[in-house]
This record gives sequence, structure tokens and C-alpha cells, in this order.
Amino acid sequence: MKIGVLALQGAVAEHIRSIEAAGGEGVAVKRIEELQELDGLIIPGGESTTIGKLMRKYGFIDAIREFSGQGKPIFGTCAGLIVLANRIEGQEEAHLQLMDMTVARNAFGRQRESFETDLDIKGIDEPVRAVFIRAPLIKEVAPTVEVLSEYKGEIVTARQGHLLASSYHPELTDDYRLHAYFLAMAKEAAQE
Repeated sequence: MKIGVLALQGAVAEHIRSIEAAGGEGVAVKRIEELQELDGLIIPGGESTTIGKLMRKYGFIDAIREFSGQGKPIFGTCAGLIVLANRIEGQEEAHLQLMDMTVARNAFGRQRESFETDLDIKGIDEPVRAVFIRAPLIKEVAPTVEVLSEYKGEIVTARQGHLLASSYHPELTDDYRLHAYFLAMAKEAAQE
């Protein structure tokens, strides 16, 4: 499975390392033409407003919506989760508007409030190590969105069909099981 990591900003090399540890092929994506060769796409963390501006500048908004329309899996981590959301609290316009959820930016506070924890994630046997850095929060989801994990009663991992989102950075640990979960989604989608 060939998984692209949107290389406009964020932890691109770390995601590629995690994809490869999980048994896939990871590639940095800098041009929309590269999307055609992929089985799945990861939108990494970074700064969601900057990522959104760069996506618009380089034509990625429509290209990724089209990619999603083909049923190809997309995984948004941290800022990538915000980019996937239909609604962003306090913002008139969302970016890709693919996942039916409302998100709050920087819900866990500033950089110094960053933390690590173990999360129980539906579909993964043992708890997964999660790194929260200026993390967003999923405030509400539509009935079509499955909540995969919560932290202190708040939604931090969710899936809607071929879309996966996490508030945290799974790529900043040596635990690549969430990337393996995403690879399994890509294999499933490729067989349909």
C-alpha cells in the first residue's frame, strides 16, 4: 500500500517512518498529480490555517475532495483533523469539509500544556501511546461518525467510513498501530 503524507507543513518524515514500520510505503506529497498514485493520504499536524492556505494555493482542496470521492482513505492528525472537519468553532469557513464533525482548535491549551497518555482505541487491542501538542478536540459528531476513543470524556479519535481523525500525534511515538489500522483501511478500500 502506497500512503502519501501531505508535505506542505508538519511531521512528514515521522509519518513516513510510521507507515513503513506498519508495512506500507510512505511518500511525501507536494503536487496534486502525486495523489493519483496513492492508496491513502495522511494530512499531518502543523498549523491548520497555514495548511489550509497552502492547500488552496496549490490546488489541493478540490484534488483531495476528489480523492476522497473515490473512497480513498484519508487520515488527519492534529491540525489535519481540523482540515478534514465540516465545522470549526469560531471560524466561518472550514477547509476540506469532508468529515461530519465540529472541532475546536487548541482545545487543550498552549504548547506547555502538551502531554502524553495511553488511549484505548476501538479496533486496537492494547492502549496506544498518544502525544497531544496544542491539540484540537472533536466537540460533536454526526450519527455517521464512529467515536474510536475519548480522553476524559472528550472525543479524540473518530472514523467516518474512509476518513480517520486523531487529535494527537501518533507519529511521534514508536507505536505505529494507528498507522497499521489506517493501512488496513487502505487495503479494504483498494479491494472495493
